[in-house]
Amino acid sequence: RAGEPVLVVPEGDRLVVLATDGGAAVAACGEYAAALEAARTGPATAGEPAGEEDELVVGLSAPVGPIAATAAYKQAEQALSVARRRGRVCVAHEQLAAGSVVPLLDDDAVKAFADGLLRPLHEHDATGRGDLVASLRAWLSRHGQWDAAAADLGVHRHTLRYRMRRVEEILGRSLDDPDVRMELWLALKAASAE
Repeated sequence: RAGEPVLVVPEGDRLVVLATDGGAAVAACGEYAAALEAARTGPATAGEPAGEEDELVVGLSAPVGPIAATAAYKQAEQALSVARRRGRVCVAHEQLAAGSVVPLLDDDAVKAFADGLLRPLHEHDATGRGDLVASLRAWLSRHGQWDAAAADLGVHRHTLRYRMRRVEEILGRSLDDPDVRMELWLALKAASAE
């Protein structure tokens, strides 16, 4: 109706739409999403539960030129996936990079990973033979600085070194590996978000 060119490609149970940035199609998606979100937070209409599974869910890419359409498609896919997981009507890819990664840790799959990764340490701590989880958290939060982390815990740095060796032994992973440290930090953040 707006007279702007729009490319619509059916893909299974969804539509892929290539539209002008700032145009009527994009504006209509935003208005629809805002109205539906407002309806969800307001009183439910009799016989109409909020959040029907067959509702329209939108994932928007960042504005791109025709050459970058493949990248835009991937961005829209990622935004759509996040919108579905979070029960949102519309998510723009730009929103995914804004703020912090910490809210993404609220996902059930991430929490399950965190629980599985940290379980052996929690089981060890339950025996009363040291506080490995708190020691790991302190050590990681102090970027591996032994004296600062030990002071936070109120223990000698040699005690902390022993505990970190136990963490490595129990998990079968080296704390020298930055990927391991990152996974453990994210697991601790995900576990503390519960």
